[in-house]
Amino acid sequence: MKNALSGLALLLSALHASAAPTPAPIRAEIDALMGKLVASGCQFDRNGSLHSGAEAKSHILRKLDYLEGKSTLQSTEQFIELAASKSSRSGKPYFVKCGSDAAVESQRWLTQQLQVIRTTDPKLPQGSKGKSS
Repeated sequence: MKNALSGLALLLSALHASAAPTPAPIRAEIDALMGKLVASGCQFDRNGSLHSGAEAKSHILRKLDYLEGKSTLQSTEQFIELAASKSSRSGKPYFVKCGSDAAVESQRWLTQQLQVIRTTDPKLPQGSKGKSS
């Protein structure tokens, strides 16, 4: 049993080591997006349950960790599509609800925020600018 667990741990370690982390310019945009989500005061709707921006950030970053264990993200748009736009369990889209405004799909909201980030923060490295998933 101990040998089997050691072997499993070694295999998992090797699998995780094979995927490269998200490139720094893309990660900077992801961090800026998550900061905007938290600061927005908007609610995040996952499968019909409302969550704060901070709770949404935590959930989405857990999904990012999982994705990074499998492959390297090629763009911030790919991150939005794979980690922040729909439930991997139900396939239902996520929504962002800000105040009395109608809820919008998170993919649209995050993509709009990404465009704002790219046009208003020239210090942010824009390694994924213009690349699509």
